[in-house]
Amino acid sequence: MSMLKGANAPVPTTALRVELGWRSGPGVPDADASALLLATGRVRSDDDFVFYNQPAHPSGAVRHEGKRTAAAGVTDTLSVDLARVEGAIERIVLAASADGGTFGQVPGLYIEVTDAVSGQAVARFDSPGATVETAFVLGEFYRRQGGWKFRAVGQGYSSGLEGLATDFGITVDKPQHAAPPAAARPVAPPLPPAPLPPLPSTLPPAPASPPTMPAAPAPPPAPQPVRLSKVTLTKAAPSVSLAKQGGTSGAMRVNLNWQMREQFFGRGGRGGRGGRWGGGRGEIDLDLCALYELADGRKGVVQALGNAFGSLHRPPYIHLDGDDRTGAVASGENLTVNLDHRQDFRRILVFVTIYEGADSFADLHATVTLQPQHGAPIDFSLDECAVPSTVCALALITNTGGDLLVQREARYLVPERGVSPQRTIDRAYGWGMNWTPGRK
Repeated sequence: MSMLKGANAPVPTTALRVELGWRSGPGVPDADASALLLATGRVRSDDDFVFYNQPAHPSGAVRHEGKRTAAAGVTDTLSVDLARVEGAIERIVLAASADGGTFGQVPGLYIEVTDAVSGQAVARFDSPGATVETAFVLGEFYRRQGGWKFRAVGQGYSSGLEGLATDFGITVDKPQHAAPPAAARPVAPPLPPAPLPPLPSTLPPAPASPPTMPAAPAPPPAPQPVRLSKVTLTKAAPSVSLAKQGGTSGAMRVNLNWQMREQFFGRGGRGGRGGRWGGGRGEIDLDLCALYELADGRKGVVQALGNAFGSLHRPPYIHLDGDDRTGAVASGENLTVNLDHRQDFRRILVFVTIYEGADSFADLHATVTLQPQHGAPIDFSLDECAVPSTVCALALITNTGGDLLVQREARYLVPERGVSPQRTIDRAYGWGMNWTPGRK
């Protein structure tokens, strides 16, 4: 049963799943979940802010797991482990921010807390009466008599995520604007140099050098402010430049996360994890892969099949995380691209295959996120599949004049009989590689 604003409820367990949800549709803005860990009403540092650009708290107590799209709407999820919350933290504020509109345009907004193990509902708050707000504190966990409770809050902000974050002590990175040029001033002509006095015939002895003092240690670097910017690719706006988003160096993580239909797993059941999934259709094993072509003409594939996991610091400068086949990892499938070697790339095609457990992507609702180390995250959702596809092209990254252009593909392919998914995607994009059978 939904709680009323201001009501509270005990939290009977420590491992929790916090789901922000709403109904999608034409003209409905996107929304993002976030959490602020507070001591005496404010964050201790910017590290106490967990959101899409900073997805994990250093303690591991709170993680941003990402979005899922299903027939019923869209959800954005946080995982919370109250057992790992540091003793100085008194409250965990659970918030939402609207991207591209106000919460008055977001129908069916709610926050629901469930037991992460059993899936049983702990608390739910359906936020009423939103109008011009662009950020909302929907609820909070707070300590009470040695335990934790959840309170339905419903406090709105018209200043967006930036206003909410700064209200709790977060330092936000704001765009820098060039100062206007100073007005020209008349410059006086230089004075002629004064004549030098004559040198004495005998020079006095040079003064003794002062003792050399050790250099003072360099001060620690100032903490960088939090960046709130992000990019969402759509069919109407499918591409973006990494350089324009600041992603020109460091590591870029590519993440695939997904969720199965509720009819197979039940309400709130085991969605969004990498590796295999158990349920009515058996275990499902998805593999994130990448075809690459380097500037010197070398081509290859990074994938779990054949243990071709790649390398981050030598060609191909792409590395795939170990294939998760247990369902124990909550962060999906991941690979990393070394942007310090962006000049060595000609093109990279990120794709996903169904290794076993399903005949198509028809019941898969997935989100792809590219997170550069020094730039804004880039994400997009995969449209629902309407063909018997076992391989999907996710994103094509192309070197254009030294910049890397990210193109949303979201292209489902159907292999011909006897043709592997890898060979199918090779043919579709003209990679021209020779393929031999492999196994994990």
